[in-house]
Amino acid sequence: MVIIGGGFAGLYAARRLGKERAVEVTLVDRRNYHLFQPLLYQVATGALSPGDIAQPLRAILRRNGNTRVILGEAVELDPVARRITLSDEGTVDYDTLLVATGARHAYFGHDEWAVLAPGLKTIEDATDMRRRILLAYEAAEREADPVRRAEWMTFTVVGGGPTGVELAGALGEISRDTLRRDFRSILPSDARVLLVEALDRVLPTYPASLSQSARRQLEHLGVTVRTGTKVTAIDEGGITVAVQGDGTERTERIPTRTVLWAAGVQASSFGRKVADALGVQVDRAGRLPVGADLTLPGHPEVMVLGDLAIAMRHSGKPVPGVAPAAIQEGTYAAKSILAHLHGDTPEPFRYRDRGDVAVIGRLSGVADIRWLGRFGHMSGFLAWGMWLGVHILYLIGFANRIVVLIRWAWSFLTHGRGTRLITGEPHLPPIKRPEHL
Repeated sequence: MVIIGGGFAGLYAARRLGKERAVEVTLVDRRNYHLFQPLLYQVATGALSPGDIAQPLRAILRRNGNTRVILGEAVELDPVARRITLSDEGTVDYDTLLVATGARHAYFGHDEWAVLAPGLKTIEDATDMRRRILLAYEAAEREADPVRRAEWMTFTVVGGGPTGVELAGALGEISRDTLRRDFRSILPSDARVLLVEALDRVLPTYPASLSQSARRQLEHLGVTVRTGTKVTAIDEGGITVAVQGDGTERTERIPTRTVLWAAGVQASSFGRKVADALGVQVDRAGRLPVGADLTLPGHPEVMVLGDLAIAMRHSGKPVPGVAPAAIQEGTYAAKSILAHLHGDTPEPFRYRDRGDVAVIGRLSGVADIRWLGRFGHMSGFLAWGMWLGVHILYLIGFANRIVVLIRWAWSFLTHGRGTRLITGEPHLPPIKRPEHL
């Protein structure tokens, strides 16, 4: 049994299979840790450290005597020999293959924007984003040119989904609360935080009432929400957007030095290698369609999970690319394999929608818990509390849960973010006309 990818789907499959001695499991990942991606934005905004939301894969699976962990990157698939080739030219043979390599950023045909508008999928992305955010305030503190200072004090988040909303809310808190006493030449509360969304509302997968509530809560934090606004160009000095309104479209230039991307995802490159090797047609995002048992058509020995898969619900809608869905798929894959091993026929995969929760700021958020009916639409404190509980529940590692709880409690009491470190290069801002002190 070979699992490619140590994210939610791959890890939960490995943990479940680790209890069956008749199965030999090999988990391959190009990182040596499992990353809790839903909290990456808190690393990017200085609330948590990378180690708080990551756990070594070997430590998680050390009690699984039948499981081997390999640090490597899968680059080729030979379906005839049932063999995976790694980037170092090593190979791994399989009887059954689980592919759960996740997704990366999508810039809708403008990959050159990645350098100017980083996304948020890895620890490196988060620390780079944190560096850019903090450097912007440092540059504004010393920049004597008022026009350029205003550019440094303008932060733009592209994408109004859960990641974009949570990131914009955190930026609003940073400017109005966390940094309010840290600078002398600028007032951090003067920072302008923009959330740009091409559709007509933020959180489009939520009910309209919760989208409206999220917008109000963001605006309370000083975030300017621009819906019906599509980014058409990005450069070092700002972005160009196309604004829809009254049946017309106008172009607008927004000067900003910090652009953060939360607008789209693309399936991992290995997913396309799998599709090419097995003759499977992918969608525009590079995802592979799977059957009711999460296997690829004509290849029952290959299962595709998580963000890489197009799995359909009974309603005819696709399973969303969220962590709970990946966890359920990973658990199901393990059960399905064990059922086949014991001569049983597994039931089709059935996604159980637990609902959606997004936090916006201190004591604020929105939640859509659909199985509770009309009582499941929550906003404000209730949604915020539910978000805290859900994320602590799914966070891997008891020590990590304790550390995160303590950090959150301390941040709540002190209104601070204790991990505001500028790391990486460049670590000094490019100031055009420095203020002389």
